[in-house]
Amino acid sequence: MKIPHIGRRRAVQTAFAVAAALALLLWWLLPARGPSYPQGTVTFSTGVRNGVYDTYGKLLRKDLDTDLPGVRVDLLPSQGSVDNVRRVATGKADFAIAAADAVADYHGAGKSRLRACARLYDDYMQLVVPADSPINSVADLRGKRVGIGQKNSGVNLITRRLLRAAGLDETKDLTARTAGIDESPGLLRDGKLDAFFWSGGLPTQAVTDLAKTMDVKLVQLGDLVDKLHTLYPNFYRQAVMPADAYPDIAGGKAVKTLAVANLLVTTDRADEGLVERVTRTVIDSRDSIGARVHAAQLVDLRTAVFTDPLELHEGALRYYRSVKP
Repeated sequence: MKIPHIGRRRAVQTAFAVAAALALLLWWLLPARGPSYPQGTVTFSTGVRNGVYDTYGKLLRKDLDTDLPGVRVDLLPSQGSVDNVRRVATGKADFAIAAADAVADYHGAGKSRLRACARLYDDYMQLVVPADSPINSVADLRGKRVGIGQKNSGVNLITRRLLRAAGLDETKDLTARTAGIDESPGLLRDGKLDAFFWSGGLPTQAVTDLAKTMDVKLVQLGDLVDKLHTLYPNFYRQAVMPADAYPDIAGGKAVKTLAVANLLVTTDRADEGLVERVTRTVIDSRDSIGARVHAAQLVDLRTAVFTDPLELHEGALRYYRSVKP
């Protein structure tokens, strides 16, 4: 028995409809907007509790969970930049945030394999003291109890360099305590520290919270920038913490300081497709993360490619080329 012509036409139309539906379903199920990538677990080394790295990492993980189906992102708390660079270089983490000076200072195993995904935002060096403190410069820290950041943190690295620029020896001229942002504000409030250093995006929530419980001020560091440029060229720039960064601190006055760029770091071992998609998410999530971490609002496509001292990962390069006007 012959199938009527109209029946054959309907069968073909139905077949096309089914094929189109299947194609749409596959498109929906497959990862969108980019190349394929290996699924599984990737590790992201962040920072100390309540620090900007910690908060940024948690927010970025949410966006990566959406943008990278099949990939689980495990966050690893750390002491900070120095810790993070070492972890990535030695394969103990896949991605991390680290300050550019800490990257340049690293000379251990795996250094040559380090690559960058993006320049993120700048960290601002902050020296916090009670509002009635006589400390008005780093030189005034002589004989004081000072929080200098955890041993493997970027804070500690910059602090030691600032002390050297000011002519101070951390082991002889002051009582140094290797406390991070998770601990230092409480120690200052309890009278167990006279001052503490912190390097982070503006504003840092822990500093904001401290100002709600006691009167504090930020000490200028601008007088040491030229000396730092002489001792450690290329990575520190003169900067000003604007008055509205911490409006409750010392009348919200602008404070001269120094800043250093943060990089999203990986290695040449990382899959190109994965890195391309991670880099895309970092750029695309600027506004959503910036609503919580104000420093992240400064992540910008135009400056993200300036990742000195690291070369861009090939996957990151592919992303930037794909969005180049």
